[in-house]
Amino acid sequence: MIRLLLISIFVSLLLFNCGGQTIHNPSATLKEIGRPSSVHIEAMAMLDVNVGKADTNYQAIMQRMLWVPGYTNEARLEALARLWFIDREGTIRTIRQRLSRLDNPTWLKGLCKWIADEDVKELDEALISSWANKSFLMQTDNERPEYLALVQMYDETVIADLIFDSMLQEKKAWKQSYRTRCWELLHRLSQRDRLIALLEETTFDEDDLFFIDLQKAKNELGIVPLCREEILWIRELSKPEYSSFWGEAVEALNELDIDRRSEIEMRDIPIAVSLKRHGGDSAFSRSVPAMLREIATRTDNQKHYTETKGGGQYVPGSERLKTYRDKLTWGDAVALEMVIAALDVPQVREHLFDYAIRDNLDVTTEYGGVLALDKKGRFEVLEFKPKVRHHDRRFNASQEMFDAAYTALFHFHFHAQKLRNGDHAGPGVGDKNYANNTRANCLVFTFVDKDTLNVDFYRHGGIVIDLGTISK
Repeated sequence: MIRLLLISIFVSLLLFNCGGQTIHNPSATLKEIGRPSSVHIEAMAMLDVNVGKADTNYQAIMQRMLWVPGYTNEARLEALARLWFIDREGTIRTIRQRLSRLDNPTWLKGLCKWIADEDVKELDEALISSWANKSFLMQTDNERPEYLALVQMYDETVIADLIFDSMLQEKKAWKQSYRTRCWELLHRLSQRDRLIALLEETTFDEDDLFFIDLQKAKNELGIVPLCREEILWIRELSKPEYSSFWGEAVEALNELDIDRRSEIEMRDIPIAVSLKRHGGDSAFSRSVPAMLREIATRTDNQKHYTETKGGGQYVPGSERLKTYRDKLTWGDAVALEMVIAALDVPQVREHLFDYAIRDNLDVTTEYGGVLALDKKGRFEVLEFKPKVRHHDRRFNASQEMFDAAYTALFHFHFHAQKLRNGDHAGPGVGDKNYANNTRANCLVFTFVDKDTLNVDFYRHGGIVIDLGTISK
């Protein structure tokens, strides 16, 4: 009996200390993360009386509650209700700035529901911008809380129109990132035909440079971008300093027949220009099967190594040329020929091995860069060591590398953590995501011994082709 009484007293004290203790300093209590909702809500009630909701320090604490981890949704919503009552415009402005960067899925769901319940149509753009971010937690777009909020405020049949119209209205230069998000989201919503028609049929205002650049790419190159990086690529090459390169691209693509022109992507532009510049005109008319047969002759009997640990589900033979033969375009075939030609050059191999050894000695990051042609038509390796370093199994491409890659042939990086690294010979999951996001032609070089590098070509859509090995 005494034991039961002691346990009862202990539990009562525990409950009292957790949820019923007296709050002596409500401001300090409100700043403490990890407290129960009831404690934070009680602290706010005290501050409502002690300092008033209009107190700037109190408002700053409540603003913090909306975004700092460690608060419950219940407490956040109480803070939001107060901020909404005090400063509607300021609250809209803060949510507009923060929503697309919110990485708490539970609070994202709660906040989107609040926006819909309050019918805050001023936050349409914020919902669209956040929805445009890809999510690995939700498989379909109609599960996203941003979409559900828009459907609650509008009819679901007009959501695509809402995004489309919002994209067209935002012509300010600092809104170009938002327009790009809308463009990507509309593609996800199967609106590509509508976007193509927009570029074909619309006369844009002369100050609407975003759409003027995309329309120029459609009319002169036959390319309608799919993603952010392709839009940035087009907009960079549309600048006056690239006018000569753009003209060469138009001239080179005119060498292709209609079927090949319809398959051209931004990653093919430097390939086509290089061919035109340096006497590769025959490649414009050669058949893709013929080119692939020659590539197979060079690569099939090579020693091949396959990424089996970090590249997703391993399937034997999944990195061989024959696996993708029916999916490869003219641009792919020419790119593969160029890789082989580049690696036949002793100076290129020497540079790659020297750079790979330096990568092996640096355990803070992977190294990489671009493979290009210089003004005399010689292959060159341009080094771009990452400025941001995470660990020895990640390569972070710098903006300087992207700038160089707009007119270069390939992005590349090394898997040089060990000099016997054959189990990681090929792109990992992160590398494949990079290829999907950039839609560039990519290469990865992997040490299989101190004198040998395995070579893999890869691009968006999961295409990975093991080209064999090169030696010092």
